[in-house]
Amino acid sequence: MKPSPISLALTGILCAPSAWAQETTVSALPEVTVTGTREGALLSETPATVGVVKEQAVRETRPAHPKEILNQVPGVWVSNLSGEGHSTAIRQPLTTGAVYLYLEDGIPTRSTGFFNHNALYEINIPQSGGVEVMKGPGSALYGSDAIGGTINVLTRTPPKAAEFELSGEAGSYGWGRLLIGGGNASGDDAWRASLNLTRTDGWQDAAGYDRQTGTARWDRALGDDALLKTVLSFSKVDQQHVGKLNRTELDVAPRTNNVPFSYRQVDAFRLSTAYERETANTLVSLTPYVRDNSMEIIPNWSVSYDPSRYVTENRSFGFLAKYRRDFEPLRARLIAGLDFDYSPGARDEDSIKLNKTTNPYGGTRYTLDTTVAPVKIYDYDVSYRGISPYVHAEASLTDRLRLNAGLRYDDMQYDYENHFNDGIAGATQGAPGAFPAGGWYGHVASTKVDYSHWGPKFGATYAFSDTLNGFATYSNSFRAPSEGQVFRGSRESTADKAQAAAESLLNLKPVTVDSFELGLRGKAGALRYEVSAYHMTKQDDIVSHVDPVTTQRTVVNAGETLHRGVELGLGLPFAQAWRLDTSLSYAKHTYETWVVSGTADYSGKEMETAPRVIASTRLRYAPAALDGGRVQLEWIRLGSYWLDAANTGKYGGHNLVNLRVNRPFGKGMEVFGSVSNLLDKRYAETADGTGAAPTYTAGLPRQAVVGLQAKW
Repeated sequence: MKPSPISLALTGILCAPSAWAQETTVSALPEVTVTGTREGALLSETPATVGVVKEQAVRETRPAHPKEILNQVPGVWVSNLSGEGHSTAIRQPLTTGAVYLYLEDGIPTRSTGFFNHNALYEINIPQSGGVEVMKGPGSALYGSDAIGGTINVLTRTPPKAAEFELSGEAGSYGWGRLLIGGGNASGDDAWRASLNLTRTDGWQDAAGYDRQTGTARWDRALGDDALLKTVLSFSKVDQQHVGKLNRTELDVAPRTNNVPFSYRQVDAFRLSTAYERETANTLVSLTPYVRDNSMEIIPNWSVSYDPSRYVTENRSFGFLAKYRRDFEPLRARLIAGLDFDYSPGARDEDSIKLNKTTNPYGGTRYTLDTTVAPVKIYDYDVSYRGISPYVHAEASLTDRLRLNAGLRYDDMQYDYENHFNDGIAGATQGAPGAFPAGGWYGHVASTKVDYSHWGPKFGATYAFSDTLNGFATYSNSFRAPSEGQVFRGSRESTADKAQAAAESLLNLKPVTVDSFELGLRGKAGALRYEVSAYHMTKQDDIVSHVDPVTTQRTVVNAGETLHRGVELGLGLPFAQAWRLDTSLSYAKHTYETWVVSGTADYSGKEMETAPRVIASTRLRYAPAALDGGRVQLEWIRLGSYWLDAANTGKYGGHNLVNLRVNRPFGKGMEVFGSVSNLLDKRYAETADGTGAAPTYTAGLPRQAVVGLQAKW
């Protein structure tokens, strides 16, 4: 039977690295990655550390939170900040800062100007086609934000014949999830649609969470050499927040929520259509897209120093354009492209009145005072515009040595329109105490702010043998400040201080990074391994300085920080039914130069919330008697880290054990279950503050989930 055009397209353009790549001598290491050059390429010829989480691993893990799948990648740690909120550590301290780039099928899920550290809850990870994590600064094909790493969530390829899946699960603390999906193919067309409906009461007080997420993909073959791929994604998140706890609360009453009024409502929508036409030695790719993001929130982290409620929104219109040509001599390849992003957005923010009391455990409990009307403190429109041409070249000087180089230019601009004071600079006027929370807020005049950067990258891969290859790379990258860092000034005690603080934000410099990396990938019998070492220097790192007395936060450039580490990944099947996978990283993150306002010098100190050790080991047992089922025991380790930049106290780290089981039965049926934190360990997802007054985000207790899946 002759394959249909859509079948040829799905197995050709989307999956194969290209004809010339099949001739490589590293035939024992055929793993393919799509993140580095936005199309299939052999991992053995990619001069970067890329963690590949395959679709099967996602299906088997059924992650209730992104951490459950991403923390399997060496050197990656994602923490749970209630619901599916998260902070991330990839070659960086555990942070909510804009040092990571989040993609869906290679397209940024948000514009640079409107970064969201919780971006993964806007993506349907449990029903994805796998995840790739490219660690360190991105290639020349990626610009701002790709510093610590690039996380690319792949959509599932449509099926070649009709199929339908239905999965339902229930668990501790009101957990419930329904996953529905299916697809079909006919002639030149194939499609797949997925729907994720999730809710939980949350294990802490007033910590409920609801989400509705959907993904639809339609592939259409245009003859034998071209394809249209259209992806529509949406997420609606309604989440209550939980505040931080003191040590007594963590030990005695970890279910305490001192900010029960705090919430977050998120709407995200993305639509893209990728046109790709590939001939024997060329590829033309054009991907226009639109995005629509909005969030209403009372943030839990600022209740002590700047209580507010705000709405941010932005819409994006852009495209990714790329032309690739291959040449016979030296298996050379040249890629040239242009990325364009225009994202108009807005912020509308009110000061709110909170009352506070002391609970029986010495913690501060806040309540929303509804008798005092909110008062406007920020109201502005801001449009982000980014234009980024790039070029990338590869060539094999010998059968074993392959070189590549790239250069990217990013030109970015914010067009800011202030709706206070008729667009004139000045602190918000009013008598002292006019705002419910007190204080003053500065506003700059309507203006435009520009950033630009040239980012080079050089790399080489070398095949020592059919089972061992290595790579070396240098990359320079940057990230521009986000709109909130540039135009949302801090709350101050006087009008003059507020205005000075607001004006100073216009002088924030972009973060620049120089990174060097060496790595080895190979096989020894059944053992597969990868090891890499990196040395990364960041200039003008943008950090949030916290005053130890007032807890006031100020965004500043931090001079220079240094990030060094080693990462190791091992996979070993043994004794027929057993498999062991281990990941380990050891890193040190330090302030090389950072003097704050001439009063505090943190130079030479280790950065806060920067664990040196991150480890994960999974032991899998899958005997024939389970008919494709398996039992997996997982141990994870997060090492100790400093609570603050002054290094006055430490969090001791923690060890956790998780259990996952699944068993197929009948025709297309499967029962599954998991127990997270099997030993019911008391721990913190994040910890900060000072040695004298540490604060903690409480980690989840033991939780069980059981479910049933049917597939036709």
